[in-house]
Amino acid sequence: MRTRLFPNTTLTGRANLFVMPNLDAANITYNMVRVMTEGVAIGPILMGLDKSAHILTPTSTPRRVVNMTAIAAVDAQIRAAQNERRS
Repeated sequence: MRTRLFPNTTLTGRANLFVMPNLDAANITYNMVRVMTEGVAIGPILMGLDKSAHILTPTSTPRRVVNMTAIAAVDAQIRAAQNERRS
């Protein structure tokens, strides 16, 4: 379907995105997937903008702060490398 709708796409593989009708449904699904997979929650991260936004909520645990800091640092390094290549 992806290549039919977007023939010039460079995306491959299966999508890993949930689209929810409202915030309640999103929170329920988020917590359900986290518990079922014993995963570590990292985020939210706002993507698709010129610059990313890494958000920490007041209920963030120290582990989440460390994880988000690591993601933000790597994101900054990637963006710096991309800017160097453009220059």
